[in-house]
Amino acid sequence: MSVLAAILPATTSLHLTFWPNGQGHAPKRSYTLACAPAGGTLPHRLAACRHLARLKAPFAPTPPTTACTQIYGGPNGCEIERWNRVAFLFPAT
Repeated sequence: MSVLAAILPATTSLHLTFWPNGQGHAPKRSYTLACAPAGGTLPHRLAACRHLARLKAPFAPTPPTTACTQIYGGPNGCEIERWNRVAFLFPAT
């Protein structure tokens, strides 16, 4: 058993699609990531899997009772924090 498999007891599989210039504007970028074992098309797959393994529920929605700041340029401070937790999954363009 690999060290990663011991950290991530279940297989992790993601399909990421994003538009660096905004949704609907070319170019669209897509990547895949699989963990335990690491694979897919995302650059630095093993590092991404290790980073994901250290996060607790990285894609969980913000609980409705959470107080979040209202910040111009984004829905709120909690969503910006959630984005910052998973931004490593999106390669620089």
